[in-house]
Amino acid sequence: MMTRLLKLFTLPMAFSLFTTTALAAEGLDTGDTAWMLVSSALVLLMLPGLALFYGGMVRSKNVLSTSMHTFAAMAIIGVQWIAFGYSLAFGGAGAFIGSLDNMFLNGITPESLSGTIPTYVFVMFQGMFAIITPALISGAVAERMKFSTYCVFILLWATLVYDPLCHWVWGEGGWLAADGALDFAGGTVVHLSSGISALVIALLLGKRIGYPQERMTPHNLPMTLLGAGLLWVGWFGFNAGSALGSGESAALAFTTTQAAAAAGALSWILIEWFHAGKPSALGAASGIVAGLVVITPAAGFVTPGWALLMGLSAGFVCYGGVMMKHRFGYDDSLDAFGIHGLGGAWGAIATGIFATVGATGLIGGNFHQLWVQVVGVVAAGAYAVVVTLVLLFVLDKTMGLRVEKDDERMGLDQTSHSETGYNY
Repeated sequence: MMTRLLKLFTLPMAFSLFTTTALAAEGLDTGDTAWMLVSSALVLLMLPGLALFYGGMVRSKNVLSTSMHTFAAMAIIGVQWIAFGYSLAFGGAGAFIGSLDNMFLNGITPESLSGTIPTYVFVMFQGMFAIITPALISGAVAERMKFSTYCVFILLWATLVYDPLCHWVWGEGGWLAADGALDFAGGTVVHLSSGISALVIALLLGKRIGYPQERMTPHNLPMTLLGAGLLWVGWFGFNAGSALGSGESAALAFTTTQAAAAAGALSWILIEWFHAGKPSALGAASGIVAGLVVITPAAGFVTPGWALLMGLSAGFVCYGGVMMKHRFGYDDSLDAFGIHGLGGAWGAIATGIFATVGATGLIGGNFHQLWVQVVGVVAAGAYAVVVTLVLLFVLDKTMGLRVEKDDERMGLDQTSHSETGYNY
């Protein structure tokens, strides 16, 4: 009887062990796969986090329209990525753009592998990046851009700006990758590109009616803080997931992400306390995101000590970036350029200074790496600016960029979506 029981329990265990061994022999690592599935979901969680973060910062009459900018990106780019976006970014081995060989994920099967994970998982993980990048731009257009034009813009921008930049840095044969550019999780590809494009569109759209004479204070800062918290949590998947496995590199990226986020929040609080007399909740939330943005390109290349320094510097750089709009008079509604544009650029350059893990930066005597990072920042920024300008010019002539003045005064929740965020 005892022998039968032992066989009953040991046979499934032996089968499981055999299956795991067989999968490992074929190149699939179930631990890596599990972590990447979780990371993909964490990055998607950043989207509702962003909707809350941005939604709380606008006036109550625009809370739904601002949130819709993020959810529209989830729908539009979610389809675009599978249809042809992934293929343009990762299909083929061109220097500047991929191919259309993998349209609708053609040629990919459940058995296809990218390293030690199923290619489907890699596609979905990268797809979350593709979704959130144009959604970040919406911070500069809040409360005044036509929703229909915005939808067309993010589709075109993702196709003509994000997908090529993604291929440059992460795709097979990409020219920046071949040049040795370091971008662990998207400082250049995601944050610089979206931030600099946000500045362009803010300048072309013009200021909101009444800005800056009328105070346009956030209507729900607890919502913004909750959004910042969700972004912080999701960013662990964003950065640590970019190791594409559950090993040492992911552990390092996880640790540096936490260090930089905390340091960014602390430095922003202290700077604002000194400069404005009082620390604010909005400042704390902005500091968190600033620290996360700056560490993103460096997460797997720097030690935790350097990550703390980068996070502290993020508060100074991005706080100064946000102050620039008051000095120069442009209306970047929710500070997309000040935090993501400048933060992404500084993070990419700082990677070339502080990299010591898997690569050597300036502090290790490698000036060339810093030069490569600067070239990448300039090239990606210039490309994003030029293409964004062309897209906006065409859309302005065909669809119009801005809502009517009466619609803007009434609020876009009602005029664009026929609903309100709050029914008192």
